[in-house]
Amino acid sequence: MRRKSDLPEKTCARCGRPFTWRRKWARDWPAVKYCSDACRKAAKAGPGGGK
Repeated sequence: MRRKSDLPEKTCARCGRPFTWRRKWARDWPAVKYCSDACRKAAKAGPGGGK
């Protein structure tokens, strides 16, 4: 079993917070840009949307 500190990490394209790999993202980890659904939806809403 891997420790959480050993998992790959990225920075969210919207909020800038770091997030780690999740099993549900295993197939498309290179395409993951956002840390949550809220950030993804706000990014699609356009500049200034969501916050």
